[in-house]
Amino acid sequence: MTLFTYCRLFHLLKVKGTKASVFQNVTEIKHGTGYYVHLKRCQGSVDNKGLQDRQKRQMVRGLPKQKPITGVKQVIVVASGKGGVGKSTTAVNLALGLMAIDQSKSVGLLDADVYGPSIPKLMNLKGHPELSDDNRMIPLINYGVPCMSMGFLVEDASPIVWRGLMVMSAIERLLRQVEWGSLDYLVVDMPPGTGDVQLSITQNIPIAGAVIVSTPQDVALLDARRGAEMFKKVNVPVLGLVQNMSVFQCPNCHHQTHIFGSNGARQLTETIRVRFLDFLDFM
Repeated sequence: MTLFTYCRLFHLLKVKGTKASVFQNVTEIKHGTGYYVHLKRCQGSVDNKGLQDRQKRQMVRGLPKQKPITGVKQVIVVASGKGGVGKSTTAVNLALGLMAIDQSKSVGLLDADVYGPSIPKLMNLKGHPELSDDNRMIPLINYGVPCMSMGFLVEDASPIVWRGLMVMSAIERLLRQVEWGSLDYLVVDMPPGTGDVQLSITQNIPIAGAVIVSTPQDVALLDARRGAEMFKKVNVPVLGLVQNMSVFQCPNCHHQTHIFGSNGARQLTETIRVRFLDFLDFM
């Protein structure tokens, strides 16, 4: 095997002195071997790059084409890496805040958290949506904000025990079969995590930007970072990070206590290079 390799090297690299013995050309052989290995590495690098390019092209062809929601100009998603950080509350405040800043703008609110819909409770809405003439669901409205949620389609105490395909079908219906009318902004309350629902929404509709919500707690910040990195990978701009539940104020003495730590979200924004939006203090 060694003789065969040396012969191949002599042939490929055209080492001078074909009649010289192996011992007389040890230096040349070593040099030639290194050069041959370098050539193989370069060729392997080129092959890997070509393979990665082909895989990217195939993935792009396999992804669904993004189609805007009828009547909606811009979509803003509110997400978190884990539950219990006040994501839905932030989504409601964002929708109401956009209307308060400019009353000429129309804002809608979509609850995409299929397993744990919170928008009906936060927006003080009950009932089932009616259907338009073309069988599209008409959102329920309160505080001037049209809302749609899976909570309007099931009973309050009924658990949603669905498999992935049923969840994807429900998300598709919430995205495409709702009569929103004309909206300047649609705020989407995303489910926690970085799973199928998040990928399905980001791949099916154009999204203007994502807002990440977290508490200052270390575990919440780890998941928030994963959520931000996910949006970056799917080319969704991260508008910034909101720190929620940053301080507790005693109702008697008004002393403030940072139960989950302080400035954790601000430090994270500096690490992942996103904008720190604001504090939402629950007192």
